[in-house]
Amino acid sequence: QVQLMESGGGSVQAGGSLRLSCRASGLTSSRHCLAWFRQGPGKEREGLATINTNADETAYADSVRGRFTMSQDNAGAMMYLQMNSLKPEDTAAYYCASFDVYSSGICTLKNEPYNYWGQGTLVTVSS
Repeated sequence: QVQLMESGGGSVQAGGSLRLSCRASGLTSSRHCLAWFRQGPGKEREGLATINTNADETAYADSVRGRFTMSQDNAGAMMYLQMNSLKPEDTAAYYCASFDVYSSGICTLKNEPYNYWGQGTLVTVSS
């Protein structure tokens, strides 16, 4: 079965950068919607970025557009989130997620379709 594992979290100063990675194992389909979510203390889970491995098209939440960049390698076996110009409000646990699809197109930032989840990696941004 599919397993996802994030890495790359840590502590940085405001304005700094981090690159998160997510490794997927057990993939059986070549087409997936991939996504990065985060959940800060006392906040609901927020979708940040998505990519369709077939179309290689991305979509971003307004809160991170222009600062974060999502990418993927090997048909979703690896996914990345390059985070630049980090702000204290970016402090959160970051999760990668996916679900299998059978067509191309922009993937959703909503939680509901995603059925494979990593365990999270913590990002702390200090001012």
